[in-house]
Amino acid sequence: MNDAPSTAPAAGPGGRPERWRIDAGDADVATLVIPPDSQRTRRFEIDCRLVVAPLAAGAHHAMRVDVDGGLEWARRAPTENPGHTDSMDYHFRRELPAGRPLRIVVKTEARQARRVRLVIEAEEG
Repeated sequence: MNDAPSTAPAAGPGGRPERWRIDAGDADVATLVIPPDSQRTRRFEIDCRLVVAPLAAGAHHAMRVDVDGGLEWARRAPTENPGHTDSMDYHFRRELPAGRPLRIVVKTEARQARRVRLVIEAEEG
């Protein structure tokens, strides 16, 4: 769906909160890397979302969230809501010390279901 997913920080100087987002479309993996800030500690609210559409009975979908190379969360569930979409969401907070980047990788699985959208968003708060 997206040949080159984009990652973009919030625009504007003056201490505005950072916002980072990757929309991987119907891809099975998305990666968001927040670069380090050498001057300050930052705190992020992070949302990971997978949207799928069931194709047949017995469909299921799964999502795994890895943060800096370690497992943060994983779940597998039946894909329901025939004729519409179903979703899986995970929200977490992370403090990012000065000088440290943050790498979030979301891996998905879909059986008898079609991936519609995979998005990772991080907002400084």
